[in-house]
Amino acid sequence: QVQLVESGGGSAQPGGSLRISCAASGFAFSSFTMKWYRGSGKERELVALITGHGGRTDYGDSFKGRFTISRDNDKNMAYLEMNSLKPEDTGVYYCNARHPWYPEYDYWGQGTQVTVSS
Repeated sequence: QVQLVESGGGSAQPGGSLRISCAASGFAFSSFTMKWYRGSGKERELVALITGHGGRTDYGDSFKGRFTISRDNDKNMAYLEMNSLKPEDTGVYYCNARHPWYPEYDYWGQGTQVTVSS
């Protein structure tokens, strides 16, 4: 059974930091590109992505220089380190796994809430 389970969300003050995690199971994790998105539906925004063996990362313009995506293929985990948080970073963050050659293999977590306020 495929599962993506996010954790680590919560509240932070502007300028603070949070790290959120995504625990994966039920699929060949290291073969999948991992992404973090904020929001859902039409409001969904790509935060960051990392390729299967970490060779490439990319970030949405709003998050460059502040957020860092990483992964541990031995533990089937993906992470998002969020620094210099701003109130506009508030939202539900979703973990996504998608195979680069077979896009029909596309999995989502349930999301974790991040709230930035003073």
